[in-house]
Amino acid sequence: MLASADRIREEQRLLWDEFSSGWKKWDAELLGWQAPFGDALLKELRLRPDSEVLDVAAGTGEPGLNVAAQVPEGRVVLTDISSGMLRVAEEKAAARRLNNLDFQVCDSAALPFRDNTFDAAYSHFGLMFFPVMSAAMAEMARTARPGARVGAVVWGRAAANPWASLILGTIARHRELPIPPAETPGLFRCAPTGFMTRMFKEAGLAEVAEHQVSTDLVHESPESYWEFMTDIATTVAMGLAKADADSRALIRSDVFALLGRYEHDGAIRLRSTATVVAGTKV
Repeated sequence: MLASADRIREEQRLLWDEFSSGWKKWDAELLGWQAPFGDALLKELRLRPDSEVLDVAAGTGEPGLNVAAQVPEGRVVLTDISSGMLRVAEEKAAARRLNNLDFQVCDSAALPFRDNTFDAAYSHFGLMFFPVMSAAMAEMARTARPGARVGAVVWGRAAANPWASLILGTIARHRELPIPPAETPGLFRCAPTGFMTRMFKEAGLAEVAEHQVSTDLVHESPESYWEFMTDIATTVAMGLAKADADSRALIRSDVFALLGRYEHDGAIRLRSTATVVAGTKV
């Protein structure tokens, strides 16, 4: 498993470096869409103005930059396997003149921090992509201080997330993709009810609770949605890259036809549902 996990991490690092420009391009749209999930997570972390906070798989910086604004006397460490994604986060932090941030390229399963360092630790839409989720959970718990809050946000069931399942399902139908093993990194890997609660408890956390948060991904047209998904969704881009030109055109046509079901008040509105979970380091 170790060799396989290392291979997956390297593939992910290269892929997220490549997609960092797409995330930068769509930053405003991503912020507006995912704000309800980040806000729900931050409520669970019980931050103080002087909290020391760890963000694992921080990507392009949200909600980490928002956290930094809430802990003006504290510090936030943003970590990610992708230097390209963190570079975008650093640019955004500089533009907002936030100076209580550190950035660290590292593996979630081997965090370079001492035991009992942080007052809060979390991963925002990262856990489901980690090759060994239990190792990442153990690291977040290890680096959290006793009494610290540890939290995560992960995507819910595919049926509750047509923003992604619509296009991914269409690609799968055209390419007749095999169903991957349950432990394979992917968007809906952590979706089963109670899955995250069990993982948090197995990491030794107490007072664990999870709840769901929903919002809509809104785009003005099918063309805008297609561009957005092919720019920011690595799974979509990888699926399309393996399709020939004719198949890609058919996939696009089918996706556009399906999007008609989600048009309301002159816009495409696609449901997006995530699980927010948090527990306390004993």
